Amino acid sequence: MYAGIDIGGTKTLVARLDDNGVIKESFKFPTPKEYPAFLRELAINVAKFATKEFIGAAVAAPGSIDRAHGIAKDFGNLPWEDVPLQRDVQKMLKCPVIIENDANLAGLSEAMLISQYDSVLYVTVSTGIGTGIITKQQIDPEFADSEGGHIMLEHKGKIQSWESFASGQAIVKRFGKRADEITDQKTWKIIAHDIGIGLYDLIAFIQPDAVVLGGGVMSHLDRFEDLLDKELQKYQTPLTPIPPVLRAQRPEEAVVYGCYDLAKSVYGNVR
Repeated sequence: MYAGIDIGGTKTLVARLDDNGVIKESFKFPTPKEYPAFLRELAINVAKFATKEFIGAAVAAPGSIDRAHGIAKDFGNLPWEDVPLQRDVQKMLKCPVIIENDANLAGLSEAMLISQYDSVLYVTVSTGIGTGIITKQQIDPEFADSEGGHIMLEHKGKIQSWESFASGQAIVKRFGKRADEITDQKTWKIIAHDIGIGLYDLIAFIQPDAVVLGGGVMSHLDRFEDLLDKELQKYQTPLTPIPPVLRAQRPEEAVVYGCYDLAKSVYGNVR
């Protein structure tokens, strides 16, 4: 058995997966704002698992990671800094634990489902914007700490970070509605433009074989898919063609599946 823990800014998902990567149990709970309270709540939910013997586990954190020391340095929308996440979860689960950025893990999970593409750019547009670059079904170490949502672009005459005007949080701030509440094409055209300019910059720089789009905003891609495609085609050149742009196949559980994929690759042969 393997365990996957997806720490989000508002909720945390914990899952128990078998050796074949099938989720056998999963629990969600609101993510406490204080780290000690989070550990207590995590312990309560882990205790619910029918089986508590794990080969290994992975923990997804929405921020930057000190992989050498198992420390999560920051958490974006959570006020945690330099927390010994690997050590604390290892004590709790009594098994080896690896920690990784959540977008990297979601990208790993989705890339495993489209193995015909050697290089995959995963972009999640939710509260913020996160990216993962996967090469040959592995998190690319050259881009493991990339923060695609923080690329700087011109918007309304100012140089701003991409996620400051194209993320789900920015959409609510600008239009007063969440993505799931927006129905008019005029608004979606603006959103498609704002997402498209940053997405194209990443495509031009990374030149992936495929792009996978995930996250809360992208779960409504059917409302603006054609508009986004038109935006991307406007920027295309012979040297920077637009690769296939795909929807995430498991948007809700992509991260915990990525936890399994990473944990099994690291600990699967260690018995």
